[in-house]
Amino acid sequence: MKKSILVLSLLLAVSGFAQKKDKKQTLKPKAELVTELLSKMTLEEKLGQLNLPTSGDITTGQSGSWDISKKIEEGKVGGLFNIKSVKKIKEVQKLAVEKSRLGIPLIFGMDVIHGYETVFPIPIGLACSWDMKLIEQSARIAAQEATADGINWTFSPMVDVSRDPRWGRVSEGSGEDVFLGSRIAEAMVKGYQQNDLSKNNSMLSCVKHFALYGAPEGGRDYNTVDMSRIRMYNEYLPPYKAAIDAGAGSVMASFNEIDGIPATGNKWLLTDLLRKQWGFKGFVVTDYTGIMEMTEHGMGDMQQVSALALKAGVEMDMVSEGFLNTLKKSLDEGKVTMAQIDHAVRLILEAKYDLGLFADPYKYCDENRAKTEIFTPAHREIARKTAAQSLVLLKNDKQTLPLKKSGTIAVIGPLAEAKENMNGTWSVAGKIDQAISLVSGMKTVAGNSAKILYAKGSNLTYDAVLETNSTMFGKTLHRDNRSDEQLRNEALQVAAQADVIVAALGESAEMSGESSSRTNIEIPQAQKDLLNALLKTGKPVVLVLFNGRPLVLVEEEKTVPAMLNVWFAGSESGLAIADVLFGAVNPSGKLAMTFPRSVGQLPIYYNHKNTGRPLGNNEGKFEKFKTNYLDERNEPLFPFGFGLSYTTFSYSNLKLSSHKLKAGAKITISVEVTNTGNSDGAEVVQLYIRDLVGSVTRPLRELKGFEKIMLKKGEKKTVTFDITDADLKFYNNDMEYKAEAGAFSVFIGGDSTAGLQGNFELVE
Repeated sequence: MKKSILVLSLLLAVSGFAQKKDKKQTLKPKAELVTELLSKMTLEEKLGQLNLPTSGDITTGQSGSWDISKKIEEGKVGGLFNIKSVKKIKEVQKLAVEKSRLGIPLIFGMDVIHGYETVFPIPIGLACSWDMKLIEQSARIAAQEATADGINWTFSPMVDVSRDPRWGRVSEGSGEDVFLGSRIAEAMVKGYQQNDLSKNNSMLSCVKHFALYGAPEGGRDYNTVDMSRIRMYNEYLPPYKAAIDAGAGSVMASFNEIDGIPATGNKWLLTDLLRKQWGFKGFVVTDYTGIMEMTEHGMGDMQQVSALALKAGVEMDMVSEGFLNTLKKSLDEGKVTMAQIDHAVRLILEAKYDLGLFADPYKYCDENRAKTEIFTPAHREIARKTAAQSLVLLKNDKQTLPLKKSGTIAVIGPLAEAKENMNGTWSVAGKIDQAISLVSGMKTVAGNSAKILYAKGSNLTYDAVLETNSTMFGKTLHRDNRSDEQLRNEALQVAAQADVIVAALGESAEMSGESSSRTNIEIPQAQKDLLNALLKTGKPVVLVLFNGRPLVLVEEEKTVPAMLNVWFAGSESGLAIADVLFGAVNPSGKLAMTFPRSVGQLPIYYNHKNTGRPLGNNEGKFEKFKTNYLDERNEPLFPFGFGLSYTTFSYSNLKLSSHKLKAGAKITISVEVTNTGNSDGAEVVQLYIRDLVGSVTRPLRELKGFEKIMLKKGEKKTVTFDITDADLKFYNNDMEYKAEAGAFSVFIGGDSTAGLQGNFELVE
């Protein structure tokens, strides 16, 4: 009886909590409600709010007998992740709201990384669009679909800067540059949260992986990260801060160590930097088993590392259950305080309040939305258009592309008819069976105007075990047990009937992503052998390259007439790629990450610093006692910002409004861009600067602005950029963020090797 009275009083206190009918009742202010709720919670219930176990999916109607259901009823769970569908989530939410003592609703999370059921290109592909409106729209649609299915928290965006494509998770990020990465971080947060978490189609974002996760030694996932503070602040931290400044409501701690302390237990990182310096007000969640993994780092047993994480600034424990099972003992022993626990619980409850879960625990459980707002034709059409903008044309000799919608086209390769792989890595909610393969897309777009033939030609790799490890989570390539010679001969027979050959080669979807590091980042040899056989036919060959990372393509760049980098473009991959191949869309993607000539060049990135012995030529000639290799050039194969079009663009008439810049003022830089080719097209105009003299060494170039413009054939536009002293600031050796007076160069063009140059001076 006492329990019933307490539950009733709490429901009345928060009003509307269980969807009360009296709409005139108003919810108490956040601070008041949370304080009142905290005062009524037992220690066990407080620790429960900090607990985020994985549920796995459940069968509707079975939640009562489900392993976690008892913990939910006992108030020992604050949220769950990886449950999909309104019916299931509503059923589980009822356990928390109607059967636990205090009726506190759960938060439901999922890795909604690049779309929900409508899947957009993998993030590195999205970044190559350089289109912030498209990127924000992709996140907004992902939020709309996920919230329509009951999810209210996404573990995205991933904003880790990475310069080493051996690391598989470059596929989930925005590349190597902090300026571009920061703009994308802002766009993603705005798309998910829409500046208003009270909406039923917005969701809480989670910036990850905080911090520096993209710089592991050797490119091996989870490995040690070790760098100076000045490099952290100037070259890796800005995208995280941009996401925080955009209003991100939660942050995920990374797996790696920083200054010898794992991020999950690093007080300098999670409290001093994130909260005190940056003013973050949301909550921090660990990555999967992040607390438990600190025992392997040698930071102590579960009780020790759990206390370490709480004191460092972690509020929610994903999967480890270290908070739930050990913090009471640590509290009794004086190793943590009740104030620390209460602060963590408060932040979780505040997030639930902001999401509207206290006003309506079933806010995201509208079955009508689930039926009408997920995987819609309108969303798929936007995904198709977005995917087309992410493709990067790497080579196009003799105008091999676009293809004509006539004759016979042979589409050959293990990725040609591979719909299971089109969504790419970390597309957990995507409908694999409804993704569109390249062959299917080309047939649809070509219609009856061209004949499309198909042959597999080879398996992904000669190594069957490697193929198994690279095609997990249902993303099979249906390994063919015929001999390599039989597969190749069949492909050559198909190629003999064709006027042009499209070779669909590269990586499988799960060759990149988490725990998918590679030491050899070339196209697998089985596919290289197939490609060489196709080239020997003498027919035009177009390489359609599927990949989740920059690859080494030196051999292919020399021998293949045309190369289109398509990443993994999502649900509508086949249609989007076909749109570009047949010229309905003129490619405009620009690389967000450098493509190396050799794995030995890694890490490689455009905004590197000079040495005291720079190489004195750009022809790859070896010079003794200079910064170069005996066996390779310094330059990459394809630089950051690079991407071709079916048309051409010229840059001219670079002007600066002044050659002196004062603090608080601005310089306007203008350039004329002309479409000099034979078709309409889009160009990404890129602005770079170089600080010529500094108190610390400065990069040779830094991206400081870009604009994507559309130009009709023969059209000319003037593009302008404003530069202020704020654009010239950096962290110096005393960790002061300031601009230093002196000389600067500015460069404008279509990639990071931009040739048009001007100069100005920042004066005090």
